[in-house]
Amino acid sequence: MATTTGSADTDTLATEEGVRRRDFINIAAVAAAGVGGVATLVPLISQMAPSKDVLAESTTELDISAIEPGQAIKAVFRKQPVFVRNLTQREIDEANAVPLSSLRDPQSLEERTLEGRQNWLVTMGVCTHLGCVPLGAAEGEPRGEFGGYFCPCHGSHYDTAARIRKGPAPTNLEVPDYEFTSDTTILIG
Repeated sequence: MATTTGSADTDTLATEEGVRRRDFINIAAVAAAGVGGVATLVPLISQMAPSKDVLAESTTELDISAIEPGQAIKAVFRKQPVFVRNLTQREIDEANAVPLSSLRDPQSLEERTLEGRQNWLVTMGVCTHLGCVPLGAAEGEPRGEFGGYFCPCHGSHYDTAARIRKGPAPTNLEVPDYEFTSDTTILIG
């Protein structure tokens, strides 16, 4: 009987060691698969990051010191035109005099400009109807019936606050995210 007991102890010991070996093999296999998976995913994920030239176009810095009241400039932001206009006091008064209830896309001039800088209007230069570039930013271009911008493609008229007033465009010209980095420089994006 002593041999049977010794044999049972040996079998139990062998089984415990076998489980331990199997556990180690399973853990090692899962770890190797995990390392292989990470080694495969890292290059795939990193190649999806934007390149340096794309990151450079994600913001646009503009010097606005040369823009006189009543003038506007066209610039490029993310490969699309952007208009920066220095509104005159008369244009500000005209925009503020319009009842918001009469607008298709009601927004006040205050909502479309930064606090304390209501004379600086920054908008995307893309008509919200079909994506044409409205006129009115350059000297001598028609500004439409409301003194802002005019889209020659389908006849949308925008006021001095770049709000849609007449024509097929459904919404106002979009105001991108921007901030003043100094009194004469804005950063768009």
